[in-house]
Amino acid sequence: MDWNSGTVTMAHGSGGSATEELIHGIFAEAFGNDTLNRMEDAAVVSYDALVAGRECGEHRGNNVIPDQGSGSCGRLALTTDSFVVTPLEFRGGDIGRLAVCGTVNDLLMRGAVPKLLTCGWIIEEGTKLSLLKRVAESMAETAKEAGIQIVAGDTKVIEGKSGGVYINTTGIGHVPAGVDIAAGNAEEGDVILVSGTMGNHHAAILSERMSIENDIKSDVAPLVEMVSKLRGLPVHTLRDVTRGGLATVCKELALASKKTFLIRDHLIPVDMQVRDFCGLLGLDPLYMGNEGKLVCIAKREGAEEVLAAMKASGYGEKAAIIGEVTVEKPGALFVETEIGGRREADVLQGEGLPRIC
Repeated sequence: MDWNSGTVTMAHGSGGSATEELIHGIFAEAFGNDTLNRMEDAAVVSYDALVAGRECGEHRGNNVIPDQGSGSCGRLALTTDSFVVTPLEFRGGDIGRLAVCGTVNDLLMRGAVPKLLTCGWIIEEGTKLSLLKRVAESMAETAKEAGIQIVAGDTKVIEGKSGGVYINTTGIGHVPAGVDIAAGNAEEGDVILVSGTMGNHHAAILSERMSIENDIKSDVAPLVEMVSKLRGLPVHTLRDVTRGGLATVCKELALASKKTFLIRDHLIPVDMQVRDFCGLLGLDPLYMGNEGKLVCIAKREGAEEVLAAMKASGYGEKAAIIGEVTVEKPGALFVETEIGGRREADVLQGEGLPRIC
């Protein structure tokens, strides 16, 4: 692509191929380094490497812990995110709850224990103060649920006509000793699990925008309890299923691990109302966004224990095993039907649903 011409489109915010193109073509090109180039949900670095002259002997000269989960030096996880959802309040949540959950879950996907959160608010002139108060209170309640403390923030007011609110958050967490969870860790023979039903957040947001009456609620939730139960179990990879949906996430993990991902369409949990909603509008739950679900890649020998831990956690009662990892075609994602038909799937193409998070 010629980066000296053209303009940004809404497709660049879809979480699919256009987003990947934008990130790699502009931002990774400008900012690239060993940590950023891993393209994880959160960066993991050593405490010692952040203090001049205090690199531990094991990792001296390298500010990135190589994610083996060993060594005596401490590690922290760091992530940042921005939230622009429309509408600001929706069935099951609001932008404040979404901001906390999105950031906390990104830390959790590296096995970190969330600790600290900052929040920057960009507020359009004309926004109702009562709305701001509700969102702030919701954010505080969600932070309490997630066990993370909001320690700094900022506000800016800009001109605008829609009464919009945009929130940027940065989260910091501690990675316990021995924890090694990363996108590239999947191994041949591993099992693929999901923590629950697909498409609820996407369907809830779209229902609000289109004034479609149903009982679909967003799944926005912090997955702290679930991940805490998974620590110590044979888990290789965690990834939250947000923009781009399950298919996009699985394709990205297949590429990162250079393995083949096979998921079985009939085993993927989807609520009946969401399935009917998809049928009505011609949507595919595989490409619909979520805000309280994760994909887990675990060793086959411990998969049932992992599934039981997920089901015993808050927000995990509909967890399921949906596929496995092979080496048939490295970097490929296959979707298999109940009668054995297969198709190769890719990341989300095109715009998808903008401003979902």
